[in-house]
Amino acid sequence: MLCLQLLLSPIPPNQPRKTPSSPHQTLRSSSSTFIKFQTSHRENLRFLNSLHIIPNSTPKIFTREEVTQILTLVNFLKSNGFSDANLQRLSFLCPNLFHSGIHPADVAPVFDFLSRDLSASRDEACGLVLRCPDLLFAHVDSCLRPTLEFLTNLGFERLNSPNSLNAHLINTRVEKLVENIRFLEGLGLSSEEAARVCVRFPAVFGYSVENNLRPKVEFLIEMERSLDELKGFPQYFGFNLERRIVPRHWHLKERNVRVSLQKMLMLSDDKFYARWK
Repeated sequence: MLCLQLLLSPIPPNQPRKTPSSPHQTLRSSSSTFIKFQTSHRENLRFLNSLHIIPNSTPKIFTREEVTQILTLVNFLKSNGFSDANLQRLSFLCPNLFHSGIHPADVAPVFDFLSRDLSASRDEACGLVLRCPDLLFAHVDSCLRPTLEFLTNLGFERLNSPNSLNAHLINTRVEKLVENIRFLEGLGLSSEEAARVCVRFPAVFGYSVENNLRPKVEFLIEMERSLDELKGFPQYFGFNLERRIVPRHWHLKERNVRVSLQKMLMLSDDKFYARWK
């Protein structure tokens, strides 16, 4: 996925639109704000540069046709609730969006899906896209819609809430979701129990079975912990094995102390080591 390391940083709130004093004044309509195209090529470049879509130092010479295509996409995104600040961030997170010949018709099905299938408002749809720009490249019928149906059947609710977890869940293919559920069932959990674990701790879908889930289950067994503890505290999978789980387990074992997984892992380092010196 593109630019994932940047997705958890704070999203700037939509800023109220000011009446521009530059040649890029906007035409107000009852439904959206549109960019004028009757401006000079240099002015269009300056406007796109202000959105960080075209950098100052770019060696590329943009033709009028290329600039018009980019402005058309910018205008479409503005009509779907993206502010200038949102567009700047989107360009930073996913610069190829504006430089790969993408037209509004290519991304319109995603916005239709977010609005109709997911029941997301314009602000919610904007927030989801900003947290996972790869949504704009996803195929609705082969990826987004089957995933939404699968998650809904598992018991997920409020997937339209614009947070990073929801945005990436929606953009995860069903095959990956099924793989992690099958792993949990292979441990001895029933289908219902595996579903409850995933609903309580959805981040489990983002973890690799071989590199994350399986090693932690193996150490759970080494700690002589039961599956019931895992079912009661699925957040166990979210803690780092080498830096948190292993050292804290051995620290307690050396002191002949046994506490629940939750007590062992939830405390900060200062509180944990102060309590069990």
